[in-house]
Amino acid sequence: MDVAALRKDFPLFDQGKERMVYLDSACQSLRPRQVIQAMDEYYLLHPACAGRSVHRLATQVSLRLDDARDSVASFLNASSSGEIVFTKNCTESLNLVAKGWKFNPGDVIVSSAFEHNSNHVPWLELQSALGLKRRFAPATKEGEFDLEGFKKVMDRKVKMVSIVHTNNVNGVTVPLKEIVGIAHDNGALVNVDGAQSAPHMPVDVRRLDVDFFSLSAHKMLGPSGMGVLYGKLELLEKLRPLTSGGGSVLETTYDSVKYLPVPERFEAGLLNYAGIIGTGAAVEYLKKVGMENVAEHERKLNRIMSSGLKDLPKLRMLRPLDPDRRGSIFSFNIDGMRSHDVAMILDEMAKVMVRSGNHCAHPYFDSIGVEGCARASSYIYNDEDDAKEFVEAVKKVASTFAD
Repeated sequence: MDVAALRKDFPLFDQGKERMVYLDSACQSLRPRQVIQAMDEYYLLHPACAGRSVHRLATQVSLRLDDARDSVASFLNASSSGEIVFTKNCTESLNLVAKGWKFNPGDVIVSSAFEHNSNHVPWLELQSALGLKRRFAPATKEGEFDLEGFKKVMDRKVKMVSIVHTNNVNGVTVPLKEIVGIAHDNGALVNVDGAQSAPHMPVDVRRLDVDFFSLSAHKMLGPSGMGVLYGKLELLEKLRPLTSGGGSVLETTYDSVKYLPVPERFEAGLLNYAGIIGTGAAVEYLKKVGMENVAEHERKLNRIMSSGLKDLPKLRMLRPLDPDRRGSIFSFNIDGMRSHDVAMILDEMAKVMVRSGNHCAHPYFDSIGVEGCARASSYIYNDEDDAKEFVEAVKKVASTFAD
């Protein structure tokens, strides 16, 4: 992968600007010019409504939305573009499944020990409102998913396994194919939070046999305010819309409504047309780079960070210690320092930008007795110099401020 060539596509790295090291892509990625231009074309050349008006500008928008839906379907290897629903983010997609599926009191939902709040809070609400039961598959002491522990919490009472694919705390990817097999053997559906996996590795929803899969475009070179829900067509047809109104219905009377077919029935209201077009451009960009190349590049950068800091006194890496198990994420703490202070000092001293805090995964941090962490997360535009500058900056912070 030619990182130097890729960096030229990202305006933040224009020559003449002061060098900075952006290592916060697990929160939000940067966008290449190709995505920005695709969105600008909507506003400049055909700023109209799709699927409503029939004039030439509206027709151009409709065609571009169809192209974007096809691109996302191809990216995930969905059976058809009809299995792709556009939402405003991964959180909305996960809520659409949780609150759109028909559950009964006493139904059991299984999740992992390290879920993001987007795949935790909706189930807490339904636990209270509907009387659902919750079970959690444990994590090992090394911070890995415990497959044997998962088997122990599964039985025929479980109606859905709603689980993160790659967690955003330590970067561990769960054995999803095996999880899906076990869940289906017990008659349960599988709903996947793919916010941190889809940007960083190949995802084949048909090979994995997942029932639902959610992602956010803003973590994978796309615009903010855009998400995707993939669902098997026969399951989407059983799902209730989270919102309803214009654009999602075929016809109404004063006392009845007929909804449009899937996926349009889930896309009520005026859509983020520029965002959808930008999402299509983002996945096309990633397809050209190659997701296997993305994954290997990030592992290489993580090895540089890990080898440079593993023996640093007073630095505590979140497990697992093997960088190949952590994908793009390097999470750590420095003795005697709050994670927010670490992040702010790295920015001020070295223009190295990382995330800090609990990363919307409060229960997991509580379970391991850690009050948050600093998190460096790389992507395709980060080079080896970025990783080395990060190492040197952390060493300087630790030597200057650690207890």
